[in-house]
Amino acid sequence: MQHSLRLSLSLTGAAALALVNTPIQPVAAQEEDGSAADLGVMEINLKDAVRFNWGFQGALQGAGTPNQAGIGAFLPIAVGENSVFFADVLLNANFADYGGTSSIVNTEVAGTTISTSTRLGYRWLNGDRSWMVGVNAGYDSRPMNTGNADSGVTLYDKESAFFQQIAAGLEAVSDTWNFNAYALIPVGDTEQRLNVRYLGGALDTYGLDVGYLITPALNASVGYYYQQGDLDEADGSGVQVELDYLIADGLTLGVNLSHDDTFETRVSGNISYRFGSNSSASISEKKAWQKPTIQALSEAVKYRNIRVHDAAARHCSNGVRFTAPVSYKTHFTISSTVTGDLHCTGGNGHPGGAFKSWVGWQRID
Repeated sequence: MQHSLRLSLSLTGAAALALVNTPIQPVAAQEEDGSAADLGVMEINLKDAVRFNWGFQGALQGAGTPNQAGIGAFLPIAVGENSVFFADVLLNANFADYGGTSSIVNTEVAGTTISTSTRLGYRWLNGDRSWMVGVNAGYDSRPMNTGNADSGVTLYDKESAFFQQIAAGLEAVSDTWNFNAYALIPVGDTEQRLNVRYLGGALDTYGLDVGYLITPALNASVGYYYQQGDLDEADGSGVQVELDYLIADGLTLGVNLSHDDTFETRVSGNISYRFGSNSSASISEKKAWQKPTIQALSEAVKYRNIRVHDAAARHCSNGVRFTAPVSYKTHFTISSTVTGDLHCTGGNGHPGGAFKSWVGWQRID
């Protein structure tokens, strides 16, 4: 955990220093503070404040999630007097795991693949604009290449996988509190063979975060989540704590710590940098738009990753069918070219008898 924390802090710190020193800054960050009085929140015209924005984001590997970096954009489709209908899209390059540390527990993820995430959502302000409330839903995809075991043991018959999920979220933001409830639901082929030893499964994840603005720039949140999947090997609850710090206009750094029985304790860092598109606004208008409820209207949606866990095939009860690995075909009366469907019979609960191990077996129902 200490190794991951040092890597998280060093990466996010280096990225932050590079961005702060670059001459390309959002317009609001380049201007000096003005002396004009702030506009009242009720006087803000959302068509001026809620605009297209884009930028970059990156994160270190976490509990079932990869090292990644990419580009994202927020696109307001329709802005009303007190609401916005929007699309939010991300495109990320997923990189290899740290050497000797698997993000999915046993098998190291290899680079590089491209994942996508798309959300459609609706956000609105209450009558006195003291709260922003939103709903969103969308689709995510994650191709995944695989390497050897995190112990260094060579795994044969490495295969690539492709996972998909649908997602939905609810959010609420005030001047001091923020809430985020989410559901990540894998679809399609949710369990796939990664190599001769392990199967990989995309996890159903359901969670709720509660955050508090300690200062206008520092947000702390505590969350609970429940995960299930991968032949029920990953079922269970977890908790996470996150700190996000706005170090400059548009630039946010974060550190996340999570713990559950499957992934144990994981520490990850993240960074995002967004460019605004409205350069003609006055200083007083921009200062008014910094109110949390107004800013939240055009922020990127959280929780976009497809979380993956890998596990060896497990013991089963009689009647559950498995496909025998080709390497074992000489032990059974099956086709010399096609593996056969066998039932869980014989000693020790292994397919075909006590003399067989689980290596290479594929559960098919």
